[in-house]
Parts: sequence; structure tokens; C-alpha cells
Amino acid sequence: MTVIGTARTQSNDNVQEGRLASLRNILPVLRMVWESGPRTVVAHLVLRTLAALIPLAVLVVARWIVDGVVANASAGLGMTSRLWGFVALEFGLAVLGAVLSRGIDYVGVVLRENYVRQVSLRLMAQASRLDLATYEDPAFHDRLERARAQATDRLVMVAAISRFLQLGLTTVSLCVGIVVFSPWILLNIVVCLVPAALGEAYFGARVYALNFRHTPKRRELDYLRQLGASRESAKELKIFGLSSFLMSRYESVSGELRDEVVKLSRRALAGLSLLSVVSSLGYYGAYAFVVYQAARGSLSVGELTFLAGAIAGANRTLQEFSVTGAGIADQALYIRDMLAFFALQPSIRSSTNAVPVPKPIRKGLEFRDVTFTYPGRPEPVLRGVSFHMAPGERIALIGENGQGKTTIVKLMMRLYEPSSGQILLDGVDLRDYRLEDLWHEVGVIFQDFARYEMTAHHNIAVGRIEQHEDPARILEAARKSQADAVIDRLPGRYAQMLGRRFDGGLDLSGGEWQRIALARAYLRDAQILVLDEPTAALDARAELDVFNRFGELSSGKMALLISHRFSTVKMADRILVLENGKVVEEGPHEQLVAVGGRYATMYELQASRYR
Repeated sequence: MTVIGTARTQSNDNVQEGRLASLRNILPVLRMVWESGPRTVVAHLVLRTLAALIPLAVLVVARWIVDGVVANASAGLGMTSRLWGFVALEFGLAVLGAVLSRGIDYVGVVLRENYVRQVSLRLMAQASRLDLATYEDPAFHDRLERARAQATDRLVMVAAISRFLQLGLTTVSLCVGIVVFSPWILLNIVVCLVPAALGEAYFGARVYALNFRHTPKRRELDYLRQLGASRESAKELKIFGLSSFLMSRYESVSGELRDEVVKLSRRALAGLSLLSVVSSLGYYGAYAFVVYQAARGSLSVGELTFLAGAIAGANRTLQEFSVTGAGIADQALYIRDMLAFFALQPSIRSSTNAVPVPKPIRKGLEFRDVTFTYPGRPEPVLRGVSFHMAPGERIALIGENGQGKTTIVKLMMRLYEPSSGQILLDGVDLRDYRLEDLWHEVGVIFQDFARYEMTAHHNIAVGRIEQHEDPARILEAARKSQADAVIDRLPGRYAQMLGRRFDGGLDLSGGEWQRIALARAYLRDAQILVLDEPTAALDARAELDVFNRFGELSSGKMALLISHRFSTVKMADRILVLENGKVVEEGPHEQLVAVGGRYATMYELQASRYR
């Protein structure tokens, strides 16, 4: 039994009930193992079956050898060809056993690699299906952490199941040999092993409960480890002197977990050691009985050799069989976490009667009295927002942080659903369109855009990955965003690995990364273009160049622009001013300045800084 510390409390009764119920999780795992490589599974089972019969065969041949030696010695015959044949046969069985063991190891490696690959791909696919809101729930991250661990940690279960089957065959074959002589010997061994098996099951359940409860703190420890050795945080760690603080926090949290793990391990040591005494009594009681029968002359020397070996082998395999079985039940508890993750369903998905997004869009996009509250938040971030964006129109959203500007973008892309109200595209509710079609028609760069640790080519290609083998489209997108000037300076140009995670990678400045992200948005060639603070990391001249180009490239498209820079938003056809989650002003720049309202105040405040 292995104790692994990783926070929610489960009662002992619930754990035991869950442990029994979780046994049904074994079948889906076996199905995944089979699907990962049927021929490999068959080969593994054949090798395990042959290996399971070797111990009994060796004992039978050993009995023949001993009885033959005794008989030949009594008759003065010495070594005969028959005895040499038995010795050669036992040697052959030993060689076969060694070869089978190596074969099992090899096939097991292939089987495990296939399984990890399949489960990891399935995990990635499932994570990509889930709603964005799911990722903002801490409970989800606990579940995701456990599911990720299962993709590799539960390799133990794959090996344990095949080992369990082999042990079962070996145990049955040895037990049959024992029963032929005396059923009572076998009964004595089995009865004395039951308490130890129950003890393994009990402490295995306690380990799972502890791991489950420790998950959030394990995630915190992972975060502290990453933060303490992260390139992104290295400067502030040095300047602020945070290393000691992080180490102190890590030491405190890990110490709490360690103490609980050690406490449970100590209890397991005491309990299982006591129970092992009981199982030893069963073995030595059976062994003493066989020796007694041989001393009375009821057994031949060969039969004594066979039974002594069979009893020792049966005792050993029965113990391992029960421990492995208890371990599989324990592993099934963890598999339950992975299967529960796979069972999650996104709430935002295409309806069965979904229709394609029209090409071209003729009426535009409309928010109609939209209110939205983030899950777990008491107050809505948007309150009754209404506006219309016509094809070919450029709209800018402006407002202080936290007013819902980026939320509007997420809603129009159906990454979230409105709490109330409607969002219409060409007069049709967004929920009636195919989700993939909707995403296909939106080119977006978020303020917190991703920086992919890939080549420059693939960093742009992810904008429309099906075109990653079309270098002309990649070059054109780079030209539109002016990322081509950045990439042409790189040693490997478009084949250059970006970021510092992998060998040969080069990092870019914030503004250079931003141009790469802009290229992704342009590559999509979508009907709706959304730029959320697209030039925050650019200097004033570069920003002007980007937006002059943006004005040309967004011609004929619906364009939504979010920015805090009034020099940027002035180019919009219409500006929406958000305050307290509502649209409080709307109109072109000149009109809003003339009105002298909220927009004019913010504009004057920013303009005064440059006088």
C-alpha cells in the first residue's frame, strides 16, 4: 500500500460505499486498454497465461526428480536418461519462465504507452469541449487535477489488472495441486489470509480519502513550485525578496500534508503488521501438517517437496492476489475521478436543429436587453445592455476596468450565455446557430492572448489551423499585422521556435507577441473582427500603423474594438460608453465630446496628460 498525500472531507462510510461501487469503473478502463491496442492486449494475456502455469509445472517436475532420485538410489541405478530428461525439462521451464517474464515486461511497456496516449488525447479533447465558465470554478480545477493524474498515475492499475489475472491462474493451479492431497490445508491458508486482505482494503480506502481531501493543497504546492522557478515571476521574486516567503508557505502547507500522511502510514504499519502474523500462522500451520505427514510415512519425499513448494507458492500468490485485488479496488476509486471528468457535458453547444451562420451577414449583430452575471458572483456585470452593430460598422467599447467590455466579447462568441435577454445575428438567436460556424466567423485577439511555445509559423497558423500547410496565407496574415518585420529578423524566420520553454527558442517583446496575435486574427478572414486592447504593448507610432492597417482590413466587416486609448477609439464609427454594466452613452467621437457627458470627461482627462 502506498500513501500519497493530496480538500474535501469524505466520511469513512461514504468511502467504503464508494469503494465497492467504484469496482464497476474497471470495465471502462479495460475497454480503453483494449481500444488502445487489441493485438497487444491479446499478446499480453497469452504471455501472462503461460507464465501463470510455470510454477506448478516446475513443482511437478521437481517432484518427479526427487522421487526418481530416491528410487534410483534405493535400486543402485544412479542417474538414468529418464532423470536427465526431467532435469532438462525443469531447465527448459526455467528458461521459458525467464523469457516469458521479459516478454511480459516488453508488451507491458507497449500496452502502457498506448493507454497513456489514448487517455491523454481523450483528456485534451474533453477539456476543449467544456464551457469557459467551468474553468473559473475551483472545484473543477480540483477535478481536472485528479483527472490529469489518472492519465499517468493509473498505469499502476493497467499493470495490476494483468498481474491479478496471472496471479489468479497461478493460485488456482497451485491450489488444485494442494487440494488433491488435502482440502483442509488450503482452507487453513485462505481463512488466515482473510483478515490481512480486509486490512489492506480498509487502509486503501483511507488513503484515497486523504488524497481526495488534499487535492486543493496539492494544487497550491504545484503553484508555489512553479512560481518559485518561473521566468515570468523571477524579476519580482528577486526585487521583492519573495523567495523566503514562498518557501515558508510551501514548508507550512507541505508539512501539514506530510504529518497527515505519516500518521496514516503509521496506523497502517501497526495494523497490517499485526494481521500479517495471522496470515503467517496459516502458512506455517499448513507446512507443519505436511512435515508431520511425511514423517509418518504418509507422503513420499517427492510429494513433500511438491507440497512444501505448492504451499509456499500458494501462500505467497494468495497474499499477492489479495493485495493486488485490494489495490485494484483502490485504483478504481481514482479512476472514478477520471471517468467523472470524461462524463462532464458542456452546457453551451449546438442544438440538434442548429443552422449555419449566413454568408454574408446582412442585418448585423444585436444585443437586446442583455444581462449577465458570472457564476458565483452576487452582482451582474452587465445590466440590460442593448446595441446594434451593422455589417461594415466599426464599434468601440470604452469604460473603466470591470465594466463588462470583454464580457460582451465573450457573450457574442457564445463562450457564455446571457443570464437574460437575447443576442441576435441577422435576427436569429445565437443559440440557433452551429457553434463551430459562429466561432469560424469571428477573428479575435484577446487582451490576455496566448503565447504559444511553437514556431512563428504555427503561432500564426493556430488562427485557422486547417490552413497551417498554406504558407502563402500565413505570410499574408503576417504582412497584414506587420508581424512579418518581426519574423524576418529571427534567425529561423517562420521556422523559429518562440518562447524559452524548448531548446533553441527565442522570446519576443510584448509588442512583438501582440503583432503575432494580430496575425492570427487576420488569418481567420472572418466576417466579425474583435480586437480587445490589441495595441496595449505597442508604442504610439506602432499603434498608429496598426490601426491605419486595421481600418483598411476591417472594411466591409463588423469590427468591435476595445481600448483605453482615445486616439484609437476615435477611428470607430460609433462608440459605446459602459458604466456600472450599462451603456450610458452612444455615438461617434465628435458627438460624444460635444455632449459633454461621461465620454467627454474621460477624453479630456486623458488629453490633458499630453498638454
